[in-house]
Amino acid sequence: MSSGEYHDRLRKMNELRDMGINPYPARFDSTHTISEAIELGEKNEFRDLEEMTSDVKSQVTIRGRMMTIRAHGKLTFANIKDITGMIQVCFMQDVLGKETYKLLRKFDMADFVGVTGELFVTKHGQLTILVKEFTFLGKALRPLPEKWHGLQDKETIYRQRYLDTLMSEESMKRFLLRSQFTQGLRTYLNSHAFLEVETPILGVKASGATARPFATHHNALDLPVFLRIAPELGLKKYVAAGFERVYEIAKCFRNEGMDPSHLQEFTMLEFYGAYWNYEDNMSFTESMLKHVIQDVFGTLKIEIKDREGNMVEVDFGEEWPRLDFGKLIEDDCGLNIYDYTDDANGLRSAIKKAGIKFDDMDKMGYGNLCDYLYKKVSRPKLVQPCFVINHPASMKPLARRSDENPHYCETFQLLVNTWEVINAYSEIVDPIDQKDRFINQAVAQAGGDDDAMEMDVDFLTAMEHGMPPISGNGIGIDRLMTLLTGQDNLRDLVFFPLMRPTEENLKAEKKMREKAKKIYKKQQKAAKED
Repeated sequence: MSSGEYHDRLRKMNELRDMGINPYPARFDSTHTISEAIELGEKNEFRDLEEMTSDVKSQVTIRGRMMTIRAHGKLTFANIKDITGMIQVCFMQDVLGKETYKLLRKFDMADFVGVTGELFVTKHGQLTILVKEFTFLGKALRPLPEKWHGLQDKETIYRQRYLDTLMSEESMKRFLLRSQFTQGLRTYLNSHAFLEVETPILGVKASGATARPFATHHNALDLPVFLRIAPELGLKKYVAAGFERVYEIAKCFRNEGMDPSHLQEFTMLEFYGAYWNYEDNMSFTESMLKHVIQDVFGTLKIEIKDREGNMVEVDFGEEWPRLDFGKLIEDDCGLNIYDYTDDANGLRSAIKKAGIKFDDMDKMGYGNLCDYLYKKVSRPKLVQPCFVINHPASMKPLARRSDENPHYCETFQLLVNTWEVINAYSEIVDPIDQKDRFINQAVAQAGGDDDAMEMDVDFLTAMEHGMPPISGNGIGIDRLMTLLTGQDNLRDLVFFPLMRPTEENLKAEKKMREKAKKIYKKQQKAAKED
């Protein structure tokens, strides 16, 4: 945008003020959304245009942003958009009067306007509102991107999402689908006796999962505190407190690497059901997701992008198979992880002998070695929806051990297109077992495993007061919706992805701070002189 265009818009704004017109009024009532006006027009019988111009009816009042404006002498056409759609309006000098019509010279694309008028169809067959009166509702000092191309640069799209959704119907639809999907999950859970609750985001322990935390300092209490990795321990305390089914749609934070399927700040749905085991949870989860996907998308066959960027059809309507974690790895690389149960050195040597490599493996405990081995040899093959079950106990420090085999836990993950979108299990409710798991995590942490989970004595105390059988579930909302909308990067489903500040913005902020200092010095000087 040229500085000349900015100043031209600024001039128009000031001219409106000089005319006694507030360019930023407080409110405006409408009678119809744009989609409702369009629906009314589809059912309407229209008057002859000449008849209308002599006495335009106040049939509809709509409000929105002007996406185009084009003047033709005594006629001006504009397209006005709200969240429901877009409609053409016609300003006619013979209807509005010469002086009122002149006000349109103060309008630019992207300005907000409210109009009242009557529906008609142009000779080209386009539904239009003949404007009887209009109200200025907001001056835009910067223009929108060029109409036909919109925003093309990905970085600009992420930084200025508000322009992306204005110019791209596909982008707007994507975020509306995300909202509808989240609401669908809420509705389903509420209808099955779940209560929505809240847990702390700041805590004295980095808890809820095995990951590197974000750390900060609480000045009032003079304590190191951490952004939660997951809300798990708090939600299980709710169950201990007598709330049998609870859920939270929670912001979570992990201070780890960024890639198309991982962000440091993300949104999870976590829910917990008392008296359930992981098989009850799996059945409920499959039913819930099938119900919400069908309701929001109108089908259970969804086109998504695979890892190579190709569109593939994923059928959520089929029964989701349940695949054993250890058997998957053995089938894919020949290693039986249970030959080395809790023997990190032995498993590490076997992995190296098999010629398999991944970063930082010399620092990992047994559980993380199993996890990274699985991600290396098995997970890339899992495209259609499936549950991976029965993870090693060392991988899941909060999951209940299997009664059939204590080396693994009653766990499941939902995999779609190689992405883990759900992590769930039967919870530990045995405080002695939980204490032993925390100690094992502390041993791994002492050996350099930064992802190991912190000891949490307060949670152990809650467990010692008694917990019923519980199964819990964590669903990555960003990740699942990225898949379902055919995207290949989580940031395409996050309205405000974290970005480095631009040099331009840093310079502008510095300039404004310097200006503020000068104003402050002048104020101080004036105060002393008084």
